[in-house]
Amino acid sequence: MIDITNKNLEKYTYIDLFAGIGGFHLALDSLGAKCVFASEWDNFAAETYQQNFNLKANGDITKIDEKEIAINDILCGGFPCQAFSISGKQKGFDDIRGKLFFDIARIVKHHSPKVLFLENVKKLAAHDDGKTLNTIIKTLQVLNYTIFTKIFNASNFGLPQNRERIYIVAFNNTINSKNFQFPKPKNEPVCLSDILEDKPQNVKVIVRSDIEIYKKNEHKN
Repeated sequence: MIDITNKNLEKYTYIDLFAGIGGFHLALDSLGAKCVFASEWDNFAAETYQQNFNLKANGDITKIDEKEIAINDILCGGFPCQAFSISGKQKGFDDIRGKLFFDIARIVKHHSPKVLFLENVKKLAAHDDGKTLNTIIKTLQVLNYTIFTKIFNASNFGLPQNRERIYIVAFNNTINSKNFQFPKPKNEPVCLSDILEDKPQNVKVIVRSDIEIYKKNEHKN
């Protein structure tokens, strides 16, 4: 049984779905957990991920059989938010990107990880009058999980960025999660200059094939 109060996770493994450039990876690695599988469809993000962690991320999760994914204790997934964002058309599950949550569900059904860490835009909580989030919660409950949700702003946790996100933490019902609490905001103001490194070492630069097109478009504008 996993100890949810233990900050040392060296005995535990995790998978990193919709991995981006590795936000969840940084967090779990800092606690000693081992990443045994990652998936990211964007080639540039995947290249950065590999440079950062020396781990090659698999591609499109919809094309990966859950049986081919390594056994894991923890599942992380910042599943695509465009279908729920106020910046998009908010089609939710009618948008193919919105359906990607159900790929998480099929992997959870097969592996039954002990804990799930999911993240999405703030708007997910209110999308379709709350029906979308309710569908997610009910889906996980059927899969034998207890779910906690909360909206946080990154600026309240030591980052110089106004970034509101909903976090979904789900515990397998084999775990006693009644004492779980979300962290309390530090609410300490941070400026960008506070976190920038002076002459950072071992800097990695990704050369993008589309950068010249971007420069040309910027020049036209």
